[in-house]
Amino acid sequence: MHGAQLGYPVFSSAFGWPHLLIIVGVLVLLFGATRLPALAKSLGSSLRILRNEVRDQEGDSDEQAK
Repeated sequence: MHGAQLGYPVFSSAFGWPHLLIIVGVLVLLFGATRLPALAKSLGSSLRILRNEVRDQEGDSDEQAK
């Protein structure tokens, strides 16, 4: 069965564990093992800020519609 048939997004059947391991390996080679935790922390905080801003914008548009 494909990922789409199981309720997963369509692109999930295109990437498997071997692909993810190769991507992680390339990232380690590019950035080095010492910089990856800082990079992940920065990416996580950026995503959190983006999510909060989108939520605030949706709240503002709901208030304007009333």
